[in-house]
Amino acid sequence: MFDFTQPAAPVQSALRRPVGITKGPGEETHEYTFVSRDDEQVLKNGEYVYYELVDPDVSSDTGAANRVPMRRVLGRIIKRLPLQLYPDTFLGEPEIPPAQVAAMVGYNSLTNELFELHVAIMGYYDAVTGSFINPWIPPQSGKQIYLADNVMLEGILSRKKDHDPGSATIGSLLTRAPGAVPIVLSVKDLVSTHLAIIASTGAGKSYLASVVIEELMKAQNKACVLIVDPHGEYSTLDQIANFPQFSEDGDGTGSGYRAQVQIYKPDQVKVRISTLNMGDMRQLLPEMTEKQQYLLSRALRKVHETKRSHPWGVADLKQALKTVARQKSDEDSEGADDSSTVHALTWRIEQRFEHSFTFDDTQHLDLPEIFRPGQCTVLQLNEIDERDQQVIVATLLRRLNQARMDTERGKVHSGESYLPYPVFVLLEEAHHFAPGGTEVVSTSILKQVLAEGRKFGIGVGLISQRPGKLDADVLSQCQTQCIMRIVNELDQKSVGAAIEGVGRDLLGNLPALSKGQVIVAGAAVNTPVICRVRTRYTQHGGESKDAPDLWQQYFRSETQESRRRTDAPLNGNKGFNLMR
Repeated sequence: MFDFTQPAAPVQSALRRPVGITKGPGEETHEYTFVSRDDEQVLKNGEYVYYELVDPDVSSDTGAANRVPMRRVLGRIIKRLPLQLYPDTFLGEPEIPPAQVAAMVGYNSLTNELFELHVAIMGYYDAVTGSFINPWIPPQSGKQIYLADNVMLEGILSRKKDHDPGSATIGSLLTRAPGAVPIVLSVKDLVSTHLAIIASTGAGKSYLASVVIEELMKAQNKACVLIVDPHGEYSTLDQIANFPQFSEDGDGTGSGYRAQVQIYKPDQVKVRISTLNMGDMRQLLPEMTEKQQYLLSRALRKVHETKRSHPWGVADLKQALKTVARQKSDEDSEGADDSSTVHALTWRIEQRFEHSFTFDDTQHLDLPEIFRPGQCTVLQLNEIDERDQQVIVATLLRRLNQARMDTERGKVHSGESYLPYPVFVLLEEAHHFAPGGTEVVSTSILKQVLAEGRKFGIGVGLISQRPGKLDADVLSQCQTQCIMRIVNELDQKSVGAAIEGVGRDLLGNLPALSKGQVIVAGAAVNTPVICRVRTRYTQHGGESKDAPDLWQQYFRSETQESRRRTDAPLNGNKGFNLMR
């Protein structure tokens, strides 16, 4: 397990000192072991060390103090075992510190305490390819091992530098002092290859997601972001307008920049009925008979043929339903009467749509309004039924995907389908929209966007507390992963099976991660790292309710006085019981 209680490793001084000596190969092919006293207690699990190899691709400069060009082969400590500690007899008296016993008998614990460290080889960093190259051979026995300094790690762990264009600094390396080694994601890779944030409840996944959004809305990105928020947790992002980190003065060629946040309440989220397809109808009108489905599918085709690209509503659908029923009756040689089926289906359509505040004949979410560079749009779905949420996401993704394809292919140059900029869509509770083991109406379009969206500039972020319930194909499409504490064994196995590139040593420590600690791996970083998430600028909106405090508030004097004023009868009249 990771030892997070040890003091942070100091920044290595210019005068390098070896921290250990190579012992030999490790248990696996790309591992080795080294021995160290670790007097400063800095060689904890997850820490980075390196050894040096002569660089055969660079000729040495004999005029520069005969220095030979070297490659630094980086590795991560994955196991720490004691080789020699205090003798057991020194530990028999709890009242007497073992160091005192050692001093009495002339035992030098500093020279006799030894540890064996197991290291997973990452390789030497190649700046040209931006990746680590494995030397395919462990270091020779006796080779000196060095602790990687902060400057070295900052330059090779992340693809971007802090505050660079296209950068997102989500925190700092956990094994070092806070802020010493920033962990910076490449926004280009994050958006183009999709993001997954996986964590158990309470581990801080929505907090991390908000940090990512804050970084996307900074001036070095000015991103176009949409958040699907089933629980209403992201409304506090509208505080972004209060912080200077999300604005930029004009340079004379433009008017400057100030990030915008638009919050759509549940009653403002509209879906135009004419954007629904037969799959949506099956979702919204469950348990239809085969005859009802047949008539409805023909009616949908009929109304689409009649209205073409123009909006249509419930009345048009009911009229089309009557028309296709008559046509079917004329076509049927036996003259079957479908009037009862049409009546029942019409009644269900009226009940489902005519009193809905989500599905509307004319209104819907205008794509150019919700997708703008420098704007984060939050769709709050917390008062909407889960089935309706799935339809909302399905129709929105279909429209978005079609708009981006048509725009990129030059088919549209204006109007509500013209989206000339890449977008990033963040789906909270992603397992509701692509559950494993079953298909819902939003699953297929989500898979399509994940598979093809990068060609048209659509990035997707998935957030889930139950990866075991999330479709495995959907999860595997996300090439940047942020994995926080996961306790459930099934969820751990699901993550391990679906996500490549994260070492077993890291995944094995998922239950030990504390709140706000995350394993970041994949396309947006050069190598998997363990990160402490930075503090948000905006207030966190996903905190659990403090039930004891709220109960106590009920009995506070000001609360009781407020209740008395509220319950007092008007005009001094005493209340009376209407049931008497």
